[in-house]
Amino acid sequence: MKLTAQYVICLQHMCNTLASLGKLKKPCPKVHERVMEKRQALNFLPVLAVASFLVKISGSSSFRPVLTGPDLAFSGPRVVFRCVASNVSPPVIYELIKDGRVRIGRNRDFQGGQVASFPIKVTAASEGSYHCRATAGGTREISNSIKLRVVTPPSYTRVTSEPFPPVAYEGSRMALSCDAEMGSNLSYSWFFNRKEITSSTSLPFHFVENKLLVERVTPEYAGNYSCSAWSSVNGIKRISSSTEVQVTIKVYVSKPEISFSVHKEGTSYHGNVTCWSTRGSPPVNLYLLLDGKEVNSVTAAQTLAAWFLVVVVPELDMGEARCRVKTENQDLTSEPVNLEVAPVGGNVKVEVEYLYTADSKLTTARLSCHVSRGTFPYISWLFNDSVLPSESHPDSHTQPILPHIAFADRRQSLILTKLSPEESGYYRCRARDSYDDSGPWVESAAELVQVTVNSMSQAASSTETPPSQRLKEDARDRVRWWQTPTGSS
Repeated sequence: MKLTAQYVICLQHMCNTLASLGKLKKPCPKVHERVMEKRQALNFLPVLAVASFLVKISGSSSFRPVLTGPDLAFSGPRVVFRCVASNVSPPVIYELIKDGRVRIGRNRDFQGGQVASFPIKVTAASEGSYHCRATAGGTREISNSIKLRVVTPPSYTRVTSEPFPPVAYEGSRMALSCDAEMGSNLSYSWFFNRKEITSSTSLPFHFVENKLLVERVTPEYAGNYSCSAWSSVNGIKRISSSTEVQVTIKVYVSKPEISFSVHKEGTSYHGNVTCWSTRGSPPVNLYLLLDGKEVNSVTAAQTLAAWFLVVVVPELDMGEARCRVKTENQDLTSEPVNLEVAPVGGNVKVEVEYLYTADSKLTTARLSCHVSRGTFPYISWLFNDSVLPSESHPDSHTQPILPHIAFADRRQSLILTKLSPEESGYYRCRARDSYDDSGPWVESAAELVQVTVNSMSQAASSTETPPSQRLKEDARDRVRWWQTPTGSS
């Protein structure tokens, strides 16, 4: 085999490289020795071939540089990338490259094994992919890459609402957004009346990105809302909080109701129509309609009621009145009421009904006063010609005539809640116009209510139904009633 001088020199270079890496146990022959025996060269060739393969496998991997540094950083402060290559002879040149083409910095290692540091001030433009390039002995190697993401801390955070302004009606959808003017890689926290909204919050909320959603609001959602936008890098938080936004939840108004009353001043009569809704959120506009025409209106800012004065003349039909309530999205009208004042008169009579339990035990009596004529009757009851006091105006200085009584239906019913011989006697009712304290009374005939121990026991044991008895049933008791004949004992 013929060895040229160039081949020998190439072998010499490879041998020197292997020797520097500690791969050979014997020293390499010198190039200046002109004569190399063919036998020696041929014996050395297998060693050089294996060594050349080892240079490619083990030598190149040990030479590859390693880059360390952050993959996430806040904009503003400095961060440091570090690069080092092991098992390489100095000098070593290190370069930090961004996005494969932009050189950020350059360092030299004249001692070997030294770490090259590349501090950079993080800005939005710093985001990208970084790698290190190391050059030694005419060989250039590339490190691993690190993708840096730049996190901008949040600032100028505020809450915006849909709808705007933040006023929603019950049952509608509400969406609040936490908007930061600047910031990236953001997370969000929400607060209701200064308490953080979590999964344990009693009211149901939904979180979608930077939004707080409620599909169907109720009045309980009214209150103050705020949010915080925050970023986190290596356990360090940067937080920006909004100011509070007051959310108002409006309640739809109910169908208006109407009532009519009359009072007398001297010889003049004055009517008052009251309009109101039982639920809803003010302000509302209330209107009085007379025979379908609007005659008066009031804006109720704090309540849901209004009062309208009307002219009335007794025994004269003044028309049909209705109340109307309007809001920004509702328009409702009440049932009609006739503005007619009929004085109390005609026949007045008392009916007595007895209440029995399911086991035929007499427990209660109810007396009803029926007045055949009169729009606004005031009813008074008498027991054995003594006036029974009103429940609302009891006389605390005297012993009550009947301790176990109650009134119902605007005093049209008198209920004897406990029956005993003490309740036996004559009952009458009388009526006059409620708007005229000096007006005449119209009285009924007396009705006798007689309760004795014998009559109660007979009623309990009787198997026959008197002709005047009526049977009624409700959900709790089976009830039997009869009307006592006038003047019977």
